[in-house]
Amino acid sequence: MRQGAAAGGAGTAPERAEAALAALAASPAAPDRLRRLLEQALVLAGASFAGVYTPGDDPALLRLAESAGLPRSLYGLPDTYPAAGPSPVAEAHRTGRPRWPTPAHPNERPAPSSEAADSAPSSEAAGSAPSSEVVGSAGPSEAAGSAPSSEAAVSAPSSEAAVSARPSEAAVSAPPTEAAAVASRPEAVPPAEAASRPEAAEAAPPTETAGAVPLPDIAVAVLPLGPPGGGCLLAVRGQPGGFGADERACLELIARAIPVPAPAVAAGTGEPAGDDFSLAMDTGRVKAGPRLLRLFGIRPERFDGHVETLLGRTVPEDLPALMSAVEADHMTIGERELEFRVVQPDGPPRWLRLRGRLLPRGEGRPARLVGTVVDASTLRSDGTDVARVQRLAASLATAGTVKDVGQAVVAALRKPLGADRIALAELENDRLVVTVLDPPEPDAWPEVWRSEWRTEWPDAPVRAMPTLAAALRAGRARIWPAGSALEPALGEVGPGGLAVLPLPAGSRMAGACLIGWDRPHHFAPDERALLTACAALTGQALLRAHAFDAEHELVGMLQRTLLPRRLPRLPGGAAVARYLPTTAGLEVGGDWYDVIPLADHHVALVIGDVQGHNAGAATLMGQMRTALRAYATEGHAPDVVVSHANRLLLDMETDLFATCGYVDVDMEQGTAWCVRAGHPQPLLRHPDGTAEILRCEGGPPLGVLDRAEYPMTPLRLKPGTVIALTTDGLVESAALDLDAGMDRLARALAAADPGHLGLVADALLGGAHRADDVALLLMRYDGMAVRPLRESWTVWRVPEAARHSRRFTRRTLRSWGLPQDTVDAALLVVSELVTNALVHTGGPVRLDLGLVGHRLRLAVTDSSPRGPVKPAGIGWEATGGRGIWLVEAVSAAWGTVPVSGGKQVWAELVTGG
Repeated sequence: MRQGAAAGGAGTAPERAEAALAALAASPAAPDRLRRLLEQALVLAGASFAGVYTPGDDPALLRLAESAGLPRSLYGLPDTYPAAGPSPVAEAHRTGRPRWPTPAHPNERPAPSSEAADSAPSSEAAGSAPSSEVVGSAGPSEAAGSAPSSEAAVSAPSSEAAVSARPSEAAVSAPPTEAAAVASRPEAVPPAEAASRPEAAEAAPPTETAGAVPLPDIAVAVLPLGPPGGGCLLAVRGQPGGFGADERACLELIARAIPVPAPAVAAGTGEPAGDDFSLAMDTGRVKAGPRLLRLFGIRPERFDGHVETLLGRTVPEDLPALMSAVEADHMTIGERELEFRVVQPDGPPRWLRLRGRLLPRGEGRPARLVGTVVDASTLRSDGTDVARVQRLAASLATAGTVKDVGQAVVAALRKPLGADRIALAELENDRLVVTVLDPPEPDAWPEVWRSEWRTEWPDAPVRAMPTLAAALRAGRARIWPAGSALEPALGEVGPGGLAVLPLPAGSRMAGACLIGWDRPHHFAPDERALLTACAALTGQALLRAHAFDAEHELVGMLQRTLLPRRLPRLPGGAAVARYLPTTAGLEVGGDWYDVIPLADHHVALVIGDVQGHNAGAATLMGQMRTALRAYATEGHAPDVVVSHANRLLLDMETDLFATCGYVDVDMEQGTAWCVRAGHPQPLLRHPDGTAEILRCEGGPPLGVLDRAEYPMTPLRLKPGTVIALTTDGLVESAALDLDAGMDRLARALAAADPGHLGLVADALLGGAHRADDVALLLMRYDGMAVRPLRESWTVWRVPEAARHSRRFTRRTLRSWGLPQDTVDAALLVVSELVTNALVHTGGPVRLDLGLVGHRLRLAVTDSSPRGPVKPAGIGWEATGGRGIWLVEAVSAAWGTVPVSGGKQVWAELVTGG
């Protein structure tokens, strides 16, 4: 009697299978339900191995999602099959039709001819169901396609001498590859059926061949899961006779009962959700869902992505067992499950349950351990109300924002109470500012809530729900059973029962929590006590979170105000900047950046860091940024700009100091001057893809020494060079020294594509530790497409100085090929500006001419800070005051800028040619 027919109880095997599957379906959902379904294939169908192959994150491959029975390696079964390949596994997945590959006869090495394969009978002739197909037998020669040891057996029909010469090798290699060959080869015709046809009888091979190796029969069944494209069930039987009719019927019932497993990682985003995790085995980097991190007491935005951070929260006695689950050498394709404890900030350790499986390494992807980690206490039916309150208290202790409080309340109450809806709202005057609606879909809520659904923070008026207003005034939890007369705005929240929990916080009411059921719900006394206890905890946490949110918004607004809203467009280059606040404290610090356009196509790149993480540091940062911008636009040299900022910080008599990096780039010449005040070195990425950490001389931080010197270091830039300036938060932490951090940043900069600076900045910030705030400034020097023409003339204080200036201007402009009308207008402007400088100022005077495109710039620099004054009116008898009017009349634009204690008066003309 076959094993499948003999398994358990009265009735046929299909009847017993239906009963077993019905019992599994009626039982509560369990994490190991899929494995238990596969175990039915072992018991009821006599299979020795059963596995489910489904599309994973790569739709081109079918991956083994779960298995039961003997190890797959015993049959040479792979972990993946190409979804578009010719194997029966892929065929069943694509077509939605089962495949029943038949075994080879003992002591037989079949080699079906192409004619026999072409004349294969239909599935009906083979005696199978109309929707199934029979696939021919496979010997060890066909297994060579997936077994390295059987490479020579590909031509087995013509190389029996080679087989007989090495019988021991064939005997060893055949069993592991028999099932793999049947499951992965294209369809063929069973030799028995081919031999039964008259036209093939003469060509049938003998039943025994000299030197043949006896092999056991191996039967394979491949059944689709649902419609085409949903995966398939693969069953292997290593006993003579293959799968009979009853076993096939059982396998079909099991395949219909198997749900298609969802991939552990969200498609498209690569980010785990909820309780899921994905661990890269080569680097130890782990991606974890937000609920999983909260189980470890870690806020998602504070997680650094290292598995050691999670292991460090584990109770030491449980660490060896947990380490065995995250080491690849100890994992099989089947799932691994264990429970362990994590340390809590207060109270006893928390029991967690891990289920995971190892995904093998693929092309361009390391081996990964994927699975889930859940609260083990929530999986037990004996969870007490005291334990629920303790879990809520622990969750609220780590909830920083109002949104965190809402998520903790939903997690603690909705599932344990079997509720259908939960709403959490803050009370502000006469309105409920709703922070959480679960489920979040507007259609799940009454019209008054739906109509107020405008943003992430919807609100509903209390006056529209007088019953709710009365409950809030009373300050006590109220419960209404099914059928209670309530206004629609409340009654539709819980037609089967409604609980309203006012959330007290000291002497005021912080808000309300509404819990609703669709089906009639009986409120037990312990539930009332649970709701009352949770209300008090939630009210206090909501008040704290609201204060935290308000403070966070204030410091965030301060930070956004003090940093540049946007960076200027640069001639011959591009710049991007990023700022990441620290995830500790007020989340505001003193890091800043700035890009300052200067005269003559110069650009100043500034980055700095004020000591501390508080509002005082942020305020001082804004003052230093403004001061450096003012000194730079005055035209001072880079070392003078930084020296002035140092004296300013000393005069403020503050206890804080600041570091600063200042780079003045000449976009025309491709040169730069770098000044450092205790700040990390700049980095250069050269056009050839190499990156270097510059060795620029530096001085002490700002605000430390009164007579500090800040030397300048020259730099040479080629088109395509990227300058990177950053603060120490990106390159230094408690676990990373500055030199190692700079080296890592240089490697990341070298590997980036400079054509997309925004992507480069995001990639460089990918490993930020967030224990300190981070500022990053990148500038790519491309070189100017059109270089300006420039000439300068020192004006001597001699009686004919104006005439000499006009002669210099005339010669220069004619050599540039400008039209005569432009030359005449320029001579008039030069004459007026030079004369004003000689008459009204003392000291040296310089004339600068520049041509960029079709714009001619004329500038006269002197040592007086006083700018020219345009008179409001000029009488006919006045002897002066008309010069500025003439300059304004013939110029497209004119103005004055401060330059190193003096000024520069400039005018621009449009050449028109």
